[in-house]
Amino acid sequence: MDRPFHLAWFVSRGYGPKAWRYEWGGDQSRWMMPDLFVDLAVSMERAGFDYVMMEDSSNVPYTHKGTHDDYLKYAMATPKLDPAVLVPYMAMATKRIGLVTTMSTTEYPPFLLARLVNTLDHVTEGRVGWNMVTGSNDGGAQNYGLDRQFEHDERYDRADEFVEIVTRLWESWAPDAVVMDREAPLFADGAKVQALHYKGRFHQVRGPLSAPRSPQVRPVLCQAGGSPRGRQFAARWSDTIITSAKDVASMRATRDRIRADAVAMGRDPDGIKVLFLIDPLVDHSPEAAEHRRRILEADVALHVDQHLASASRLSGIDFSRFPLDEPLPKLTSNGHQSVVDRFVGLTPRQVAGRAELGIRFTGTVGQVAGMMAEAMQEAGGDGFLIVHADFTRRYIAEICDGLVPELQRRGLTRRRYEHATFRDNLLAF
Repeated sequence: MDRPFHLAWFVSRGYGPKAWRYEWGGDQSRWMMPDLFVDLAVSMERAGFDYVMMEDSSNVPYTHKGTHDDYLKYAMATPKLDPAVLVPYMAMATKRIGLVTTMSTTEYPPFLLARLVNTLDHVTEGRVGWNMVTGSNDGGAQNYGLDRQFEHDERYDRADEFVEIVTRLWESWAPDAVVMDREAPLFADGAKVQALHYKGRFHQVRGPLSAPRSPQVRPVLCQAGGSPRGRQFAARWSDTIITSAKDVASMRATRDRIRADAVAMGRDPDGIKVLFLIDPLVDHSPEAAEHRRRILEADVALHVDQHLASASRLSGIDFSRFPLDEPLPKLTSNGHQSVVDRFVGLTPRQVAGRAELGIRFTGTVGQVAGMMAEAMQEAGGDGFLIVHADFTRRYIAEICDGLVPELQRRGLTRRRYEHATFRDNLLAF
């Protein structure tokens, strides 16, 4: 390959318990402490990853069977602490890794979000990103005073306006607004700090932001929507897009479509880095790796209700309403439409087997590195996002200290960071 590809890590199920039922899970009585996530960030930086992205949602789900019981039984997408709190801890232990946290445009006021992300970018010296989500279920909406979630496309209409406000707030102080002339005295030049007086269809914000420009000015914007309207939103705003392809053959078509969307929006497609979700599993031999994969698959088969609950939460469809081994009817959802599309033609039992994200690569470090190289050649770029919902310190070491060094030896991933800020490293190649 002419250039290396990017690596990132998707913390599925957010800031919550990980691998609490499994070996190597550690002391799960302390799952709410930042230690595991700090260890993850340190290991990722050692391996030259671009960023870690922390998923989030702010309700105890109840889609499956109309109750929260299965979600609490399995710690499936609940409990969760606020991942924004993790950013300072992870930043204190690292120097270059990008730190992306999820915040919803239907749950935050624009000014509050702009201020928080600006603050995080200042204290990390330019290493934060924002995963732009619109919300997808009624339970979350009801926790913020709504009767139900806004309709799918309207959520993106609101989000377009929201991000326009946020980015303008980040730029409301001119680059040279802060003077800090002690003799004058003049801390900041008022002529170079501008109010917005924004009045839109959904939001109204006076501005300006109550702090100067941060190191990146506009922190890295991340998005994962795969619906037609979500793709339009991503093409307008995103610097990096998280996407899930069903197989290697579909990766190029997905990336080509995203790049075409960017061109249609008047953007340089090279300014949007498309990262594909993968779930690699490595061990000392192919047989050992396959054995571990079979153990995970057997657990899914044993706990079908856990994984159907996960699919129900993401899609907004209660899969317990359908016979377990009969093909599903045509499904429509006000939730994650791209998730629903993955389940077309499957039975609920098959849905449970595919509820976890990512293409599965299994084998030795050499075999998996080869699979990743071939997949990236097929896609044409830009990189991979590791997703393994119940990750452990053992799994982190296998990826960061086993698989990635093999990728580096092959010249497939970076050995060092070229720049100080997240955005500059992301766009370095």
